[in-house]
Amino acid sequence: MAEPTNGPATRTLHGTGIGRGIAVGTVLRMPDPLPEPDETPSTLTPDAEKDRARASLAATAVVIRHRGEHTSGSAKDVLEAQAYMAEDPALIDDVAVRIDGGATAERAVFEAFAAFRDLLVSMGGYMGERATDLDDVSQRVVADLRGVPAPGVPDPDHPFVLVARDLAPADTALLDLDKVLALVTSDGGPTSHTAILAREKSIVAIVGVTDALGLADGTEVVVDAGAGTVGVSPSDEERAAALSRADDLKATRKAATGPGRLADGTLIPLLANLGSADGAADALARGAEGVGLFRTEFLFLDAASAPTVEEQKAQYVRLLEAFAGKKVVVRALDAGADKPLSFLNDAPEGNPALGLRGLRALRANEPILRDQLAALAAADAETDAEVWVMAPMVATVEEARYFTDLAHEAGLKTAGVMVEVPSSALLADRILAHADFASIGTNDLTQYTLAADRLLGSVASLQDPWHPAVLKLVGEVGAAGHVSGKPVGICGEAAADPLLAVVLVGLGATTLSMSPSALADVRAELLHFTLDDARRFADLALSTDSADGARAAVTAAAAAAERTSA
Repeated sequence: MAEPTNGPATRTLHGTGIGRGIAVGTVLRMPDPLPEPDETPSTLTPDAEKDRARASLAATAVVIRHRGEHTSGSAKDVLEAQAYMAEDPALIDDVAVRIDGGATAERAVFEAFAAFRDLLVSMGGYMGERATDLDDVSQRVVADLRGVPAPGVPDPDHPFVLVARDLAPADTALLDLDKVLALVTSDGGPTSHTAILAREKSIVAIVGVTDALGLADGTEVVVDAGAGTVGVSPSDEERAAALSRADDLKATRKAATGPGRLADGTLIPLLANLGSADGAADALARGAEGVGLFRTEFLFLDAASAPTVEEQKAQYVRLLEAFAGKKVVVRALDAGADKPLSFLNDAPEGNPALGLRGLRALRANEPILRDQLAALAAADAETDAEVWVMAPMVATVEEARYFTDLAHEAGLKTAGVMVEVPSSALLADRILAHADFASIGTNDLTQYTLAADRLLGSVASLQDPWHPAVLKLVGEVGAAGHVSGKPVGICGEAAADPLLAVVLVGLGATTLSMSPSALADVRAELLHFTLDDARRFADLALSTDSADGARAAVTAAAAAAERTSA
């Protein structure tokens, strides 16, 4: 039963909105996770317990992989990774050792996965991001062993607003969009997997909401992602106003078509972030004008050895043929100690986020980099797309020179760098003396600028690209691009925040790349403002002292500008 709706909203909760959507509905909370298996010794033989464990691990992998076959994009990639976790030989061996020590299959699975989870968390970076995925796999295996339903999203016979601490990718991937009106989580930030997958599926979502878990089932809420607010128990007037705004947003999004541009006609090409060629058709259908970030890790992460030039070329040709006549920016393999590959670098490091990763790892294994550039050049020669290539995690001028020289030597005409660490932003003018373009990865730039791991809930409030320190660094790169006459793109999740996208243009961004599902909202938002507006908003944001202050100042200014133009 919903709480009474007469009178004003009793309170408003705040978090980080994903996109601009608005939804009204009643709360339904995620069920609590399964309790930890007890430590009572097994009454079965070790062999019998091992058989149980192996069967449940295998069954869980099959279920997760089946889910992956019914989705796409990042969700498919993450689900495939989860299936491999359930089949990981080292984990299976650890479970067996614990069973030999007297544990039940349930307890052995719990302990083995928990130990692996702690290891991933300590590694940070990409591997730290896998910890939540591992928890989900562990819960599913234990549920199978117990013969009970796996924990997951509730499935009532009515629409609802899902409230959770966080969502596992396996859950987010298969949300019933006819029932889930919105998603509210207490954990996570704008670059968390929950946020990224919610954006891909165009779900109205707010993450990092303090007190979200205090919302009771049946409570009516207004979820306003654009404002980053959850209005609790709205009045009839507030509910009607929210529904009206939601309809207006849908109409505006539908009316915004064609190339990305500002109200004064300034063109801002809107590009897609893709993890494989499989997402090309959807990106084009949503109006992508090209690809601003093609992640090539999918070719490497599950391989025992580096793929050959011909194997890589075949995949690049698939993508380039889909985007014939359009720009495609390919990122060289972004791996290393935080994404260990046996043939690249799997040596443990105390702080892999600051270790041998990105271009550093490629440089230490130059034949792999040369093969990738050769494959890309060969694919370029056979297709009509405009191929650009960029290096990940460039930190010095010398690194920029090294990579661009190598790419040009391989026959690639346009070679650039990703700006993801403060050093490259501060020296952008000198880096662009060698590189043909720069692309700013706001996820890592935010993480490194504010020293806040984007996976740690304890510092989620700091993992916000609206922070003036991050925006100031973006402005440094934008100014350097303007002086040198070289393009500056944004390919981090910040580009998918419609109002922040306008600010980024004001800071000098010439293109914006994002999850394809975010294109419509960003395209519509750009049409409301001129380049002068964007620059004014950027100055406002830079004049504040915090991410919240920057967001509030620009939101107010944007609302005033829209009222004036109306």
